[in-house]
Amino acid sequence: MAGALVRHPQGDLLIDTGFGRNIEQQFQTMPWRVRAITFYSLWQPAVDQLMAAGYDQKSLRAILLTHSHWDHVSGLPDFPGVPVWVTPQEHEFIKKGGNGQFGKPFTGIRYEEYGFEGAPYLGYPSSRDVYGDGSIVVVPAPGHTPGGVIIFVTLYKGTRYAFVGDLVWQMEGFTQREERPWITRREADLNEEGTRENLLRMVAIKERLPGLLIVPAHEMRAFAEMPRLSQATEVQ
Repeated sequence: MAGALVRHPQGDLLIDTGFGRNIEQQFQTMPWRVRAITFYSLWQPAVDQLMAAGYDQKSLRAILLTHSHWDHVSGLPDFPGVPVWVTPQEHEFIKKGGNGQFGKPFTGIRYEEYGFEGAPYLGYPSSRDVYGDGSIVVVPAPGHTPGGVIIFVTLYKGTRYAFVGDLVWQMEGFTQREERPWITRREADLNEEGTRENLLRMVAIKERLPGLLIVPAHEMRAFAEMPRLSQATEVQ
């Protein structure tokens, strides 16, 4: 589980957080059946990676979630005061303690809701162009959770990424049109058909844009191809 820092002159964004400093205590609040079949190891939390790289957290405009499941939000308390951008549907899912969240809700998180007033984008009926320059465009992708999104990032030299959250777990989900295992879909997907529809949409987009780099949230091969913070190029 990982996060990605997107640097932009108008303010940087962190897409998801991965595991935070308090994951061990947080994980103990999960249902017993989840703890019984889930194993993880903590590398270096995002906040500590940023500190080690000498990153100025004042440049961090917000944390943008693909969705709010536990392994994507564990690090939120490590960034006190930083706005967390979510759709209204996902915010409601968080407040109700939807499936896949920690049993003990976070306190003091500054959630900010956003909508999709923008034009259709790559076949999606609506979008949100975060900075109005096409560099970071968010589209609604409900299914796995009620307010999940896909985030398209275009670097100034033209490289394009699509951060798809848990739409699939590995790249083969797109190349072979394979969904996640049945048991995980049943346990974690709010709407399997919605997830399936978004998968097929992304397959079609990839066929249309073969240079698009799709980044499933748990696919370390995709993250390994990205520049490290010390090498990062600003998005313009």
